[in-house]
Amino acid sequence: MNYGIKYLRRIRENFIELMNDLTIEQLNEVPEGFNNNIIWNFGHIVTTTPAIVYIRSGVDKNIQIPHVAKYTRGSKPETFISKEELEELKQLSTSYLDKIAQDYEAGAFKTITPFATLTFKYEMDTIEEVFTCLTAHESLHWGVANGLKKVVTR
Repeated sequence: MNYGIKYLRRIRENFIELMNDLTIEQLNEVPEGFNNNIIWNFGHIVTTTPAIVYIRSGVDKNIQIPHVAKYTRGSKPETFISKEELEELKQLSTSYLDKIAQDYEAGAFKTITPFATLTFKYEMDTIEEVFTCLTAHESLHWGVANGLKKVVTR
């Protein structure tokens, strides 16, 4: 297995562990001074990663990603996210990484269209560079969620 995918999987496991002892109300809470909540940060990484891996890389511009508009860069929590949607996001977090791993092993990413993200502004030419970028991106949002958890559990 590719190390980038391995680390992405572990970040998501850590994120789910972080959320497991919180109520759905705490996960949805947007504390004063913040723009989003824990669920938004989780939904963001779950939907952004396949968008970057498939759409931005040019590998599959037609992939359908549920909830992507709700969690895209620049969006903010607009509605209360139910336990059912949270469970769906948890399931998607695993299934997307499984698909990415399978496609990686099958050679689907041998050639990508080089691109840079707005966050890191570094042009990536290989899928391995994309995985490194995504590890940093997902870690950043996991860190934000850790900070939010401290605020919502006071």
